[in-house]
Amino acid sequence: MDVLGIDTRITLLITGFIFLSALLLGIWKYHGIRVAGAAHVYVDIAHRAALMYSFAGILLAVFTELSAWPTVVNLTADLVVLAFFVGAIASYALHGLRRDTTNQFQGQIPAELRLSMYGLIVGEIGGFAVLFSGFVAGQF
Repeated sequence: MDVLGIDTRITLLITGFIFLSALLLGIWKYHGIRVAGAAHVYVDIAHRAALMYSFAGILLAVFTELSAWPTVVNLTADLVVLAFFVGAIASYALHGLRRDTTNQFQGQIPAELRLSMYGLIVGEIGGFAVLFSGFVAGQF
């Protein structure tokens, strides 16, 4: 039996926690629906994002396992992408808990939020590009 690489196993471990958070956020969403007729928009977004990111994490794990790059390169790329996934979910959940907005990008956007969005764009796309290029290099 082949054993998955440590980079793949860590990616799947974190992905499992993301999926578990999606299930727990689903309870919060259901509570909002039962009590108020609808969950707060950011509770709904956090729940959906966690579900989507958990499946995206499985995709990351597959590309990681099939990548030609060294373990440390793959794991670093995975952790960057997954950190942004977790950060986004946490941010959405925080807005849902605070009930402070229905659109965090409405009005004047603080510099920190703008910078974090640029970081997210570079981190998620860059991290996946590393894994995808490793897959292409290793499989073709």
